[in-house]
Amino acid sequence: MLAVGDKAPVFTAPGSDGEVDLAALLEERPVVLYFFPRAMTPG
Repeated sequence: MLAVGDKAPVFTAPGSDGEVDLAALLEERPVVLYFFPRAMTPG
């Protein structure tokens, strides 16, 4: 599990405009990742 301040592992994930590649994004600019619970679920 990651702790606050840890760097995210490099990953590729589906996005609305195709694949999202964290390594490619980091080459261009700083990146902020955030996560939220799935819609209509407790939490």
